[in-house]
Amino acid sequence: MLRYKSRTTLNFTGRRLLQTQTPPPTSQEYLQLAGAYKSLKPRPTPLSTLLSFGSPLTPSSIVLSASYVLEELPRRLVQRVRSMEALPYIVGMNPFIARTLESYRQTFQDLATAPPVVDAASNIEFTRRLENLVRSHANDIPVLARGFQECAKYMRPEVISSFLDGAIRSRIAIRFIAEQHIALTRALKLHPGTQTVPSLEPTHSRGVVDSECSPFEMVNLCTTFVHELCVGTFGMAPDVTIDGMTDVTFPYVPVHVEYVLTEILKNAFRATVENHQRKYGIHSTGPLPQVQITIAYATLPPVPPSVETSFSDNEASTAVSTRKPPSYLSIRVRDQGGGVDPKDLQRIFSYAFTTARGVLNTEDSDLEGGPYAMQAVGGLAGIADTGSMDTDGGDAGGLFGEIVGKGLQTGLGTIAGLGYGLPMARLYASYFGGSLELISMHGHGTDVFIKFRCLDENTNIEV
Repeated sequence: MLRYKSRTTLNFTGRRLLQTQTPPPTSQEYLQLAGAYKSLKPRPTPLSTLLSFGSPLTPSSIVLSASYVLEELPRRLVQRVRSMEALPYIVGMNPFIARTLESYRQTFQDLATAPPVVDAASNIEFTRRLENLVRSHANDIPVLARGFQECAKYMRPEVISSFLDGAIRSRIAIRFIAEQHIALTRALKLHPGTQTVPSLEPTHSRGVVDSECSPFEMVNLCTTFVHELCVGTFGMAPDVTIDGMTDVTFPYVPVHVEYVLTEILKNAFRATVENHQRKYGIHSTGPLPQVQITIAYATLPPVPPSVETSFSDNEASTAVSTRKPPSYLSIRVRDQGGGVDPKDLQRIFSYAFTTARGVLNTEDSDLEGGPYAMQAVGGLAGIADTGSMDTDGGDAGGLFGEIVGKGLQTGLGTIAGLGYGLPMARLYASYFGGSLELISMHGHGTDVFIKFRCLDENTNIEV
């Protein structure tokens, strides 16, 4: 008969907690695999490495890409497992957090035991497996949100924030590596029997990176969705004006832009409507103040040349190094929603802080948390062409957009989320060296400044 030990543990505030059972032991196979990866740390992955597998895209380069994914992802996954295992015992026992931990363990085991990819056929099988694993983690963030909300009394807010920052940044990297390979495989599968895929050039795509991403098109896409969501929730929505450099394009990951924009627009729309209703009553049909969006593109001043000295065989040599200054795509979202209460300004980027009323019912069986909870890990970019890998040349679809149409399939739901929107939007904006700043004019409105660092001259940055 299997026996479980019970033990007493302390939370991060030093209070003694009730005794509880330890979870069932993990399989011996998993323990052996985890032990084998104990000394294998995640490797720094330059973005240029991931992009190089598609330049040019060939059957041999896709095998190299698959091999890289098979080597790197288990290292990163087991690191996340260890991080979750290090949580306070009572926190790890929470059913939502325990479910996520077990899901990561299983995914690590699946990839660590996957057969090597040696040709196009085995890559198709591997990519199908990878796609299924990506889909299986679609709800991780809303599930974790439930878990940490229930465990908030056992951990200090700054400890929770530090853990979630690391977990979400790691998640962004893992998904980027996986879905870059999936996107390259789909592109190659559309051209069977060819040695290269020249048609990739006109599409401006290198996997999930679009070298000519249009912020104007992204703004229109996100505005349409948020407008529909706002009307479905409040019965009204503000109009949007777009000005500035509307014709500019820049190299970036469209789904990252889309997630950040959608979250910021959601907040701007809701604040505008609620501020209007506070002033004129909930039955007012008067015109709403517009939300103004401005697009700008700029390159920083040139970096002065630097002299680098190297030594070889006791001889010194010097070389002048010149670095191209980075370029940024900036977007300002300005609303007249009344601004943020000064007492809340210090908390707006804290996880689980939200100004929405009654946004979470822990008894609700819908663990997905509604369309915006799903958006916490993806966005709209995949709605139009969601699909899966197949061997018959069918529609491969846009897996990277994790929302996969769910926000529209299940109704508009609530325009408020789980309080993770702003901190996650800032993580997405800053992931490749950008930023997100919020300036509030209490009583009038809010300006949000989003800055994305262009990826063309910064392919040496690490994923």
